[in-house]
Amino acid sequence: MVITALTLTDFRSYASATLPVTAGTVVLHGPNGAGKTNLLEALSLFTPGKGLRGATAPEMGRREPGETGGRAWAVMAVLTDGEDEVRLGTGVQAAGAARRIVRIDGETAQPGRLLDHLRPIWATPEQDRLFSDARADRLKFFDRLVFAADPAHAAAVSAYEKALRERLRLLTDGAEGQPADPLWLDALEIRLGEAGAAAATARAAALKVLQAEIDARGDRPFPQADLGLAGEAETLAAEGVSDADIAAAIREGMARSRARDAGAGRSLFGPHRSDLTALHREKNRPAAEGSSGEQKALVLNLILAQLARLSGQKAAPILLLDEAPAHLDARRRAALFDEIEALGLQAFLTGTESELFAPLRGRAEFVRVEGGTLTAEG
Repeated sequence: MVITALTLTDFRSYASATLPVTAGTVVLHGPNGAGKTNLLEALSLFTPGKGLRGATAPEMGRREPGETGGRAWAVMAVLTDGEDEVRLGTGVQAAGAARRIVRIDGETAQPGRLLDHLRPIWATPEQDRLFSDARADRLKFFDRLVFAADPAHAAAVSAYEKALRERLRLLTDGAEGQPADPLWLDALEIRLGEAGAAAATARAAALKVLQAEIDARGDRPFPQADLGLAGEAETLAAEGVSDADIAAAIREGMARSRARDAGAGRSLFGPHRSDLTALHREKNRPAAEGSSGEQKALVLNLILAQLARLSGQKAAPILLLDEAPAHLDARRRAALFDEIEALGLQAFLTGTESELFAPLRGRAEFVRVEGGTLTAEG
């Protein structure tokens, strides 16, 4: 299925806007601050989580000058496979509401059900130095790739993070003079072991498949990477250790680290501390040592490998690239556009200058974004 229309109501800078989609690739161009990224963010909400900006629901509501809080807002997408049509919607019904609602064909649904229809994958300028930035950002990026192919992974990571917060709250309350209940800690660590083992196993399996896809891509304009996962649980999973034994290792490690975590005020052990590593194969050096352009090219190759893996599935993969041409030379820009077309992807690309997308003229739909209006240019 492909998106044929996107409608925004009181979302970010848009009071009301509709973007009809008639092509596989859509180029959104216009000056900085025009609202291009807002459109990508709206599309990124058709998946579990907070979207590409990681914003809260109240932050997404439109504000007029003088308004202190965001308005109630809604985003709707229409999808079709040429015969059947599906309408996906999300938003909040009251200003300031913290929890957004998801609807599929008008019926309230769990956010995870969105993955039955769409699998958005995105890259933003913040990821142009992904391999030299914070470890947590790399792991979050990789987890999104994992659950785009394995929706159960999102539930495992969510369950793990919830139990982790509860455990830390219990430990830090105890550090302030209220002894932590060891039975409650035991119960939370059992949950952490089960969810953490499931997440680690899914990560290890995804890494193996993605590495094979990258290797199969051969000599392309985008550099190849040798990927790794630095984490005890993921290492055990890669070695074929059972989920039950991985869960036991996580529980034991959590129990040993209670005093240290209480003193530090943060959890210093567990799969949330794992890291995605990458070696630039041609240069035989860590990706973190590369330029912004090299790191972006490595990230794009990883994303394209994932999209190739997802192609042909019922739930449509869509690519969202914010400031797509940034840090890419003309050869790699043209190669990126060719790869998107070859994979038969639906893609939404943003940039300030339409000339940077010149190789896509006649192959993509160009939309001028300015002053809260969307002008289709064909």
